[in-house]
Amino acid sequence: MKISDEISLSARNLLRRKGRTALTLVGVVIGTCMVVLMISLGIAQTKTNEEMLQSWGDLTQVQIYGYGMMQGSDGKPLYLDDAAIASIKQIPHVSAATPYAQGYTMSGTITAGRNDRYTMDIYNLIGIDPTALEPMGFALQSGSWPTNTPASEKSTKLQVLVGASTGYGFEDSRKSYNSPKRYRYEGQTDASGKTLPPFVDINKDKMTLTLKTGDGSTEKTRTWELEVVGVLEPDGAKGYWTQSGIVLRIQDMKMLQKVYDDMTKTKEQNKSYDEVYVKVDDLSYVTDVENAIHELGFSNTYSMNQQREEMQKQVMKSQMIFGGIAAVSLLVAAINIINTMTMAIYERTREIGVMKVLGCELGNIRTMFLLESSTIGFIGGLIGLIISLIASFVLNHLSVLGQGFDLSGMMGGGYYMGGDGSAAISIIPPWLMLAALVFATLVGLVAGILPANKAVKISALEAIRHD
Repeated sequence: MKISDEISLSARNLLRRKGRTALTLVGVVIGTCMVVLMISLGIAQTKTNEEMLQSWGDLTQVQIYGYGMMQGSDGKPLYLDDAAIASIKQIPHVSAATPYAQGYTMSGTITAGRNDRYTMDIYNLIGIDPTALEPMGFALQSGSWPTNTPASEKSTKLQVLVGASTGYGFEDSRKSYNSPKRYRYEGQTDASGKTLPPFVDINKDKMTLTLKTGDGSTEKTRTWELEVVGVLEPDGAKGYWTQSGIVLRIQDMKMLQKVYDDMTKTKEQNKSYDEVYVKVDDLSYVTDVENAIHELGFSNTYSMNQQREEMQKQVMKSQMIFGGIAAVSLLVAAINIINTMTMAIYERTREIGVMKVLGCELGNIRTMFLLESSTIGFIGGLIGLIISLIASFVLNHLSVLGQGFDLSGMMGGGYYMGGDGSAAISIIPPWLMLAALVFATLVGLVAGILPANKAVKISALEAIRHD
């Protein structure tokens, strides 16, 4: 018997009893639809969680903290210094690493305008390795990156990057602290509704950094002109300073700290950086890199991936629960297929006997029944998939209209609205569509094995005598 004959005969047998076939299909349709929708909800929630965490910070970034006493495996003090950073850079999948230093340990001001009228506190100074900025995903709105040349105490200028809103960080020192005119905020308007510009134009006005120690006759100062070489693209997820900070090269920040320590005659210096940022080249390796950092002795780390993994576990648990409920529907569908095919054997016993007498091979008979059960699974899976796509479309569009369901709590995640004010509730990728069709077909195939084996065991003579 040709395969085309088997397919034709199987199709006729299914169409012969349309009612029973349709009822059997319903079970497969419901089961497939439930499984696809449950998985799609989990996929959408995982994507939503990652977008939410990405808005909070870089998922591929690990922060190492140098606070407190640290000891290596040999019991000696461990420092988060340049040597440690060099070792961290050698870890596989680390694309960049940079210390992060702030100017809060120094006293001084940043001034601009005639007679240094406009002032800013020095805490806005940030020191970062200039070679790590671009690999870590920072971008420029204009200008260029600072050069990576050695710092010099004799230099009168310092290269800096500024945020687009840095100019709003200056105050008018001629106004009283209680006067609202002392401050200028981004988005502030005058009486006519016109937006007020910042006191300082970061692209044109000269800015001066001054370190100060002592008072009166004991006061010491040292000044540098700040040369703005570039304006950073604002990115709140990477840090407020990309919007309103002043970024120095780390070598210049260390030079300033040394000068300030000399001015204050400070001998004891912190040998560890307060923070180090590590960039991983791929999200899937963040945990491995973090574990490798721990093995170096630096256990005080943090990454958004820790929260991501916890959220994924919660979503996975919810998917397993609801997926299990959906799988029960497919199990019931499989039982219905077995029942349908078994009934078909009893009804077609004489037909099976005639086929055997005419010399039809047992494999052909088995294949015919397996084709019928597989077809039921495939058609049911296809219809279930179509219904799932429609349901997914409806859920997502109800969400856009503000009438959707918040399934985030049920799926074990946080609720997050995307940049367009909406978040997908259900996502059905192509691989899920294909997997649903294959799985439903396999369910039909497996369910047909028992009835097919029973059909080939029927005695030809007894089958012919069957009414």
